[in-house]
Amino acid sequence: MKKHNFNAGPCVLPKPVIESGIEAIKNFDGTGIGILEISHRTPGWERIMKETEELWKELLNIPEGYRVIFLGGGASTQFLYVPYNLMGKKAAYLQTGVWAKKATKEAKLFGEVDIVASSEDKTYSYIPKNYTIPADASYFHITTNNTIYGTEIHTDMDCPVHLVADMSSDILSRPVDVSKYALIYGGAQKNVGPAGVTFVIVREDILGKTDRPLPTMIDYRTHLKDSSMFNTPPVFSIFVMHETLKWIKELGGLEAMYKINKEKAELLYNEIDRNKMFVGTAAKEDRSLMNICFVMAEGYKDKEAEFMEFAKSKGMVGIKGHRSVGGFRASTYNACPIESVKALVECMQEFESKH
Repeated sequence: MKKHNFNAGPCVLPKPVIESGIEAIKNFDGTGIGILEISHRTPGWERIMKETEELWKELLNIPEGYRVIFLGGGASTQFLYVPYNLMGKKAAYLQTGVWAKKATKEAKLFGEVDIVASSEDKTYSYIPKNYTIPADASYFHITTNNTIYGTEIHTDMDCPVHLVADMSSDILSRPVDVSKYALIYGGAQKNVGPAGVTFVIVREDILGKTDRPLPTMIDYRTHLKDSSMFNTPPVFSIFVMHETLKWIKELGGLEAMYKINKEKAELLYNEIDRNKMFVGTAAKEDRSLMNICFVMAEGYKDKEAEFMEFAKSKGMVGIKGHRSVGGFRASTYNACPIESVKALVECMQEFESKH
């Protein structure tokens, strides 16, 4: 039976990328040595590192003055890096979910944190609007896509202070005006590769402005100076990222990717809205294109376990909602094929016909 992978992360990878990764494990760059065994100082690897940064710059049309670095530790470690490097006395945060709340917690270790707005009052089911960003904040931090609750900030806002964004789960799903951001970061394991590497896109001139002493490994400038190779980088994860970026480019870049992602999301949201057994949980204007969350409708709540088993029998994998909210979640990241979304829609329709 064909499996349809809707896991929220680590998630589905493009099949050509998996094949490239398998080949590289056997023999990297014609060296006769697998990528898991090579020195990161070999010319072939240095070329991959350079190409990976160039692919990021090309796909996102990153302006001059920005660099892309690749770090370990996951996006959660960036909750620490960001205030350590950028925060003076005060920073502002938009609280739109669990990860945004965790980022806020870390920032409070370094100074005053102004939570300009929060959607916690309605279980993070919407993106707050009409808030004021304090002009005396060192930066304003947002989480652009909320994987657990299925909400997303769909536009690149104008901001009176440095704008910092955690784009772990929607990066490269649409074109982004990078010039509006001072720093963008995220874990790779949603749209750009496997777990193990974190990308950071940073405008170089914002660094080195705080008075606090920075430990070597926490200082972004360390990794900029040594092109992400101050210490041994997560080689295999970066290689798979490199291949994923090539795959996106071959598809036609971010405009083409965005069109595909909108089509997938529209297909599934239309079925959720049509089907009497299901209801979406996120405010319609803030619905995520990446994480589509829904629950059983009133009168059918006792059918949740039954639908889950039915969906599994049809090859659906990873559609159980996050343990903190329950229900269902289909993560339709870049590499999730539209055929899988169509299969899930058919599964929902078949279940409806049985009841």
